Amino acid sequence: MDELEAQQVANTLRRLELRGFVFPEDPENPGGRWRVYDSADAATRRDITDEVLTVIAGRSRADGTGPTRGFIIPARR
Repeated sequence: MDELEAQQVANTLRRLELRGFVFPEDPENPGGRWRVYDSADAATRRDITDEVLTVIAGRSRADGTGPTRGFIIPARR
């Protein structure tokens, strides 16, 4: 994921009224995995990616739409 895709994930979280800040798991490797955290402060933040995915999956099952694994962000054209 790159920064633009991370911003799209963050926007999706806000649209779904979910909390979270999207950052690379390893700040030295922005081309690696990205995670959702409860705070922007790297010293105190907690990884909440699994919690967010669980909420999204629950909503998806409830209404029969949306992603059930991971974040699905359509490519910009």
